[in-house]
Amino acid sequence: MKRIAVLPEGSVSHEAVEFLFNGEPLELLHSKLISDVFRAADSGKSQYSVIPIENTIEGSVSLHMDWLVNEVDIPMQAEWVYPSIQNVIGHGSEFIDESGTYDFGKITKIMSHPVAIPQCQNFIRLHSPEAELEGVNSTAEAVELVKKNPGKGWAAIGTRLAAQKHGLDIMAERVTDHDNNYTRFVLIGHEPVQIQREPDHVKTSLLVTLPEDAPGALHQVLSAFAWRKLNLTRLESRPTKKRLGSYYFYIDVEETVESVLLTAAMAEIEALNCQVRVLGSYPCYTYPSLKTT
Repeated sequence: MKRIAVLPEGSVSHEAVEFLFNGEPLELLHSKLISDVFRAADSGKSQYSVIPIENTIEGSVSLHMDWLVNEVDIPMQAEWVYPSIQNVIGHGSEFIDESGTYDFGKITKIMSHPVAIPQCQNFIRLHSPEAELEGVNSTAEAVELVKKNPGKGWAAIGTRLAAQKHGLDIMAERVTDHDNNYTRFVLIGHEPVQIQREPDHVKTSLLVTLPEDAPGALHQVLSAFAWRKLNLTRLESRPTKKRLGSYYFYIDVEETVESVLLTAAMAEIEALNCQVRVLGSYPCYTYPSLKTT
């Protein structure tokens, strides 16, 4: 049985990993802090860890990307996409008005993960503009905190799974601003993983650090991929944390690291005095509703 570290029970990460393994028995190790999720795979406490790295609406989860690059050296073993379906959750009886419907203006505080709250700004502005907004470690933790604090007018933005776990009411469903709200997850671990479904494609993630004072270096790096017709699905710069103006580039290539073309491209980039680090070469799984869009 696979032993996998993940954010708390009822989080989107929890829903996502169960989707990926499609009913396969798993031993899930839940942690409140993403740092503990990372450390579990790094220390051997778990075989794998589930890390959300990008969202359709909010973009990259920079903290998690920096952990992958700077804090641990654990290869990515799989990537998949899962919808972030957020709901307003609370002790429903606190918000019932005289007509028997929910009065969201009675909400004094809305809690959720800092990435989830901005995804639901339209609902918050329209229905609960006076509510205090508080970010916590996960959507699941927000629901748990609401459960433990009845009578205060608190509500959480979280998953249906978390509402069921804590016996709370879903007062409004699917409150995200956009219907195409998806999160990209990666499974990290020191050993390849067996997944009982066919991947949609294979991807390799690279970290490229340019030499200092080399005009046109990024253009030359991209040219190494372009003339070989290698498809880049992501290009992002992040600070190296060494000094101002020093960046590395995170690059996703839709190709296996063993391919002749990618191997040659990496060799060409290294010949430009760039540093190249392979973060992983792994299968990717697309959520069913995205395959035709």
